[in-house]
Amino acid sequence: MATASPTPAFDTVSDMLRALDPALPVYCVYPHVYRDSTREFLAGFPGRVLYAVKANNDPAILRLLAEFGVSEFDCASVEEVRQVSELVPAARCYFMNPVWPRGAARAAQRDFGVRHFVVDHPDALAGLCSEIDAGEAVIFARMAVHHEAAREKLSEKFGEAPETVAALLQAIAAAGAEPALAFNVGSNVMSPDAYVHGIEVARGVLDRLPFRVRLVDIGGGFGRTYPDMQAPPLAAYFSAISAAAKTLPLAEGGELLAEPGRALSAPGLSAVTQVLLRKPDCIYINDGMYGALWELRCNGQKRYASRCFRAGRPLGGETRSLRVFGPTCDSTDVLPSPLELPADIRAGDYVEFGAIGAYSLSGRTDFNGLYSDTVVTISNEAERPPS
Repeated sequence: MATASPTPAFDTVSDMLRALDPALPVYCVYPHVYRDSTREFLAGFPGRVLYAVKANNDPAILRLLAEFGVSEFDCASVEEVRQVSELVPAARCYFMNPVWPRGAARAAQRDFGVRHFVVDHPDALAGLCSEIDAGEAVIFARMAVHHEAAREKLSEKFGEAPETVAALLQAIAAAGAEPALAFNVGSNVMSPDAYVHGIEVARGVLDRLPFRVRLVDIGGGFGRTYPDMQAPPLAAYFSAISAAAKTLPLAEGGELLAEPGRALSAPGLSAVTQVLLRKPDCIYINDGMYGALWELRCNGQKRYASRCFRAGRPLGGETRSLRVFGPTCDSTDVLPSPLELPADIRAGDYVEFGAIGAYSLSGRTDFNGLYSDTVVTISNEAERPPS
């Protein structure tokens, strides 16, 4: 589910709270934050940038990223291709899921002009070629690569072994498509060394080929700093990737691709939640682990930066460590780490969680019938989400 209509605009979060007095969670989009973070990535990465739609498919976010320069999108389904094509008609979509429902690849090429696909097994290649015109396609062979700096390993589900991916690339060429190489070293990668490692493995594969490929997709996973996770600056990733990529034996006009999801979607969105109940050592809020905070179950991340409000004004003062429960009847609906919150926080107050844009709106559920789709814009450039 995603918001389709234009988002109401407020100068600040305080203004929004005074105007709406919301009983359900409100998701606040900070366009100026997205502008700055998106332009930083586009200017710094040494190649093409494909936004990974799965990270946040809300129309407000997709429109903003396109407005600030993103023109290519990594899609995991034909429905994502359709959504992007409707919102950003000039976009170039890539169908980058190695598995798909029958007929989806055919529809992507036939109905939306998609040219780029990915496989990680010979049987998948045969299935793809039965649906599309391979002569009009670029097909990536996804290689399995992992590095210990990644908080989540992505190569257990997808990826041909480096020892055999060269054969898959040759099979792609034999099928009449343009072969290309892809890998993903993991999610929330905390060191540029992971990308250097992946590129080194890719170089070994490319050296064994009887031809040169033009495109190498190094995936996403660029680390982001959260209160309990410290990532290097993006410039450190870009510098290391740029230096390592110079060693790749690419065809003339060769390019790197990246598929950032978190790096582009995380910074400029917050969740404003209301306290439903206060007990001596805990609070209950109206969003949680089945809602927009669900990603706290993954990647070793335990909390988001936060700030509190009462009656539309910032709430500070002495703090206390409190457990935070979500609104559902499930006992696992609890944030993995206590938060330092105002000691006198009570029902009716609000807690804003910052930089939740990655894997929040796109993955929340309506478990227990609890769901909010209220998205607003915060327009004051001096206003920033908690970080």
